[in-house]
Amino acid sequence: MRFRTLGRSARKRSTLTRGLTQLNFTVAIDFTASNGNPSQPTSLHYMSPYQLSSYAMALKAVGEIIQDYDSDKLFPAYGFGAKIPPDGKVSHQFPLNNNPDNPNCEGIEGVLESYFQSLRTVQLYGPTNFAPVINQVACLAAQVTDGSQYYVLLIITDGVISDMLQTKEAIVSASSLPMSVIIVGVGPAEFGAMEELDGDEVRVSSRGRYAERDIVQFVPFRDYVDHSGNHILSMARLAKDVLAEIPEQLLSYMKTRDIKPLSARPQ
Repeated sequence: MRFRTLGRSARKRSTLTRGLTQLNFTVAIDFTASNGNPSQPTSLHYMSPYQLSSYAMALKAVGEIIQDYDSDKLFPAYGFGAKIPPDGKVSHQFPLNNNPDNPNCEGIEGVLESYFQSLRTVQLYGPTNFAPVINQVACLAAQVTDGSQYYVLLIITDGVISDMLQTKEAIVSASSLPMSVIIVGVGPAEFGAMEELDGDEVRVSSRGRYAERDIVQFVPFRDYVDHSGNHILSMARLAKDVLAEIPEQLLSYMKTRDIKPLSARPQ
């Protein structure tokens, strides 16, 4: 399925955007201490001069595909679970570019650059809370529910989640909005909690409420590592499976709101 998109700068020109769905891609990266000291080769965030870390590979693989559906290629990018300068307070949604007023990064290369810079300036800490960044994107998705905007949040994590109950509540609430959540698990951890959030087998529920639709796709990065060392092949396989459910999730939102596809007006 192909998505026709226009950049955010063109949104006000409603005569051009009618009938089109704009994808809005947001990234959230796990900066908790369970990932290991970034200066050590054993860390999942280790910046080797010879190859990308699992985090960087996952970001690059998914981002380079999905950025093709967003013509302005400006992506809000956040970290969570770290102590940030100057006061060392723990944050669960700090902008990677250190600009709270404008967290957008230019393209996936811009996200990677900001990610690497953050690794040099923040202190990995904890806990691992997903709910704040899910709720943040959900607030944006709630502002435009006519099908013209659809939000995709990519969370890359080592899987040791601390706020499971709050995250389930956030997912249940977001399931009625034009939004999907992609979770890529990196490292050797058990990902039972992530599988539960995926909701393919049993729909996510919280306080007696069930998610209106399945909006979460989880994949463990280790399943896509090519043992011959072909990282390009690994990234291609990962991107294919990670993005496989997005078209159906977008269509499911449109169907639940009885939003019919429209042809774009002539320019």
